[in-house]
Amino acid sequence: RVTAPGTLAALDDAIGRCRRCPRLVAWREEVAVVKRASFSDEEYWGRAVPGFGSATPSIWVVGLAPAAHGANRTGRMFTGDRSGDWLFGSLHRVGLATLPTSTSRDDGQSVAGVRITAAVHCAPPDNKPTPEEFAACADWLDDERALIEPTVAVVVALGGLAWTAVLRCLAAGGWSIPRPRPRFGHGSAFAAVTPEGRTVTVLGSYHPSQQNTFTGRLTEPMLDAVLMQARQVAGL
Repeated sequence: RVTAPGTLAALDDAIGRCRRCPRLVAWREEVAVVKRASFSDEEYWGRAVPGFGSATPSIWVVGLAPAAHGANRTGRMFTGDRSGDWLFGSLHRVGLATLPTSTSRDDGQSVAGVRITAAVHCAPPDNKPTPEEFAACADWLDDERALIEPTVAVVVALGGLAWTAVLRCLAAGGWSIPRPRPRFGHGSAFAAVTPEGRTVTVLGSYHPSQQNTFTGRLTEPMLDAVLMQARQVAGL
């Protein structure tokens, strides 16, 4: 890549055409053909999934990767699966999303002052990207950070892997991060400083995966508390 995309629209388009990782490309396209029986009559997106939300966000939510039959099917982050139901349900309860569910790209969902993305933009087998795949996708996250940097006030990392990706991304952009590096935990928080001297709050939350929500490790009030904190800090 010679130059970074200059707008979020250009970035989203470039991400949607990305074919960098052979294993992920093969998997996302196989899933889009084989499909899940309950979605057999739907046309799967089957490509890398771009971010979703405001072009001038105050809150930047970073997840892990699209789900094979969720965002890989619908083409929108956290849309069409239980994790998305949890995230958008919480965003709706705290007043940041129009609808309590996110089912398709044309369902009318919108978010206020929020942009949602992921550390890896393709659905990985077993929901486990390799270190090489994280690395290959890293500059897309860096590009998005650069484009939203003027307005972002809060970054929310969903899960430990997203937390690690966010810290790497901020450091790569020249942001000042506390030493030693802050550790991930639900409700973890620290202040990062942009190269221009603005302070941005970084928050951690357990990922709304079924592994966490079915076991009670993450509850709706827990997720709501983090997103409400994000809203309050952002002044939305």
